[in-house]
Amino acid sequence: MCSTGGMVHADPSHDPVQTQRDWNRTYQALAHAPASRCTALRRRLIGLSRRLALDVPRTERADLRRRVREPS
Repeated sequence: MCSTGGMVHADPSHDPVQTQRDWNRTYQALAHAPASRCTALRRRLIGLSRRLALDVPRTERADLRRRVREPS
C-alpha cells in the first residue's frame, strides 16, 4: 500500500467489502503462517485495518463484517 508521510488517505474508489474480505483472509493466513511470513502478514493486516478505520464509520463496521460473512 502506498502512502505519503506514513499516513494512509481514504480512496473513494475502493470497495470496503473487498477490503474487509482481504482483512479476513490475511488474518486467517497469519494464524497459520510460518514465522518467516508473520511480519509481512502483520504489516498487511495493519494497512488493511487503517484503511477500514479511515473509510468505514465506526457505526457501520459491525454491519460490514456481517455482510462479508454472509454468502454472496
